[in-house]
Amino acid sequence: MEQAVPSSSLEQSPLQQVQARIAQAARIAGRKAEDVTLVAVSKTKPAEAILALIAQGQRVFGENRVQEAQAKWPDIRTAHPEVALHLVGQLQSNKAEDAIALFDCIHSVDRPSLVTALGKAQDRLGRKVPCFVQVNIGAEDQKGGCAVADLPALLEQARSAGIEVIGLMCVPPADIESAPFFALLDKLADDSGLPCLSMGMSGDFEVAVQLGATHIRVGSALFGER
Repeated sequence: MEQAVPSSSLEQSPLQQVQARIAQAARIAGRKAEDVTLVAVSKTKPAEAILALIAQGQRVFGENRVQEAQAKWPDIRTAHPEVALHLVGQLQSNKAEDAIALFDCIHSVDRPSLVTALGKAQDRLGRKVPCFVQVNIGAEDQKGGCAVADLPALLEQARSAGIEVIGLMCVPPADIESAPFFALLDKLADDSGLPCLSMGMSGDFEVAVQLGATHIRVGSALFGER
C-alpha cells in the first residue's frame, strides 16, 4: 500500500522543500538552519530557471565552468546585484583572472599552480575572493582536490599568496556512505583552524548539515535532473 504524501509537502516549491530539509537536519544536530548557506548549482540551467529561484528568495548560486557563467550571469547580476555567485567546479589556471573577476567565492582551489595563478590574478585586479581548498577526500585518481597529506603545504602556500582560505571542500566517492568522508573533512578543517565546510549535494546534504557543513551545493533537488 502506498504511503500518503502530506498535502503540505505537495504545495511546497522545490526550494521550500530543500529549505525544510536543511532546517530539520540542523535541528537534529543542534544547529541553526541560518548557519548553512544553500548554494543553488545552476550549471546547464537557463537564465529563466535561475530568475525563478531568485524570485523565490534564493540568493547564492553556483556554476561549474567559468565560460558558462560568463555567458549567462552578467545580465542576471546587473538586474540582481544582491545575488552571490560561487564557482564550485574545477578551475583551470589560465582562467584564474576571469574567475576572480566574476565570482564571489571559489570552492575548488586544489594545486600549487592554481594558487599561484589566483594570487597573481587578485593582485592584478585588486580584488580578494574567499576560497575553499578542495580535498580529494576519497583519494580518487579521477577527481580533483589535493591529497590529504599535501593539505598543510597547500594551505601555507595559499596564505602566503594572499588568498583568503575560509574552509575546505570535498566531493566524496559516489555510491558509498558519505558520512565518514564528511567527518574527516570536518576534522581536517578543525585541525587547520578553518571555519567553513563546503560539502553535501542533492543526495546527501542532510548528512552533511548534521556533520557540520556550512555550505551545501544543491542542483537537481532545486532545478530537476539534468
